[in-house]
Amino acid sequence: MKTHIGPAIRLTFAMLVLLVVIYPLVVAGIARLAPGEGRGETVIVNYGTASRKVVGYKLIGQKFTEDRYFNGRPSAVEYNAAGSAGSNKGPTNPDYLKTVQTRIDTFLVHNPSVNKADIPAELVTASGSGLDPDLSPEGAKIQIARIAKTRNIAAERLSQLVDEHTKGSLLGLFGPSTVNVLELNIALNELK
Repeated sequence: MKTHIGPAIRLTFAMLVLLVVIYPLVVAGIARLAPGEGRGETVIVNYGTASRKVVGYKLIGQKFTEDRYFNGRPSAVEYNAAGSAGSNKGPTNPDYLKTVQTRIDTFLVHNPSVNKADIPAELVTASGSGLDPDLSPEGAKIQIARIAKTRNIAAERLSQLVDEHTKGSLLGLFGPSTVNVLELNIALNELK
C-alpha cells in the first residue's frame, strides 16, 4: 500500500496543476483570439463625435417592447445572462400554455394586421437558453406593418433593412438564416 500512496499523491498534484492552472490559462489565451477578446462581443453606438456607448452584447438577447422596435424572442429568465435557462415546462403544461397564450394575445394587440396562425412560434416561445439574440427573417418581417405605421417609414424600406441584416446559413447548408434583433434595431434608429 505504501508503494501506491506516493504515485497517487504525485498524480493528484500533477492533475491539479494541469486542470486548475494550465488548462484555464490555455482556454483564456485562445479566447483572446476571438472577437471581443473573450469578454463578449459588445455592440457600440456612436452618438456624435465624442460620445460612444455600449448598448448590448451581440450574442445575448435583449427585451424590446416598444412598438417602434422589432421585438426579439421571449425569455424564460427575463434576459438575465447570469441565469441562462429555459422554462423546463413541457408543451402540455397548463402554466406554459397559459404563458404562450398571453404572449400570443399581446402580440396580436400590438400587431392587429397579423392573423394568429401566421405568428412564428419563435415570437411566443422562449429559447432553451432564454437569451436568443436572433429571429428568423420571417419573425422580423411579420412586425414590419406595426413599425412602418409607428415610425412612418415605408414598409418596403423596412423589408429591405431586414434583408440587409439577414445572415445566411453556414456554407448555405447548416442552420437557418437569422437576423440579430439588436443590430436590426440600431440600424432602424439610424434610418433617416
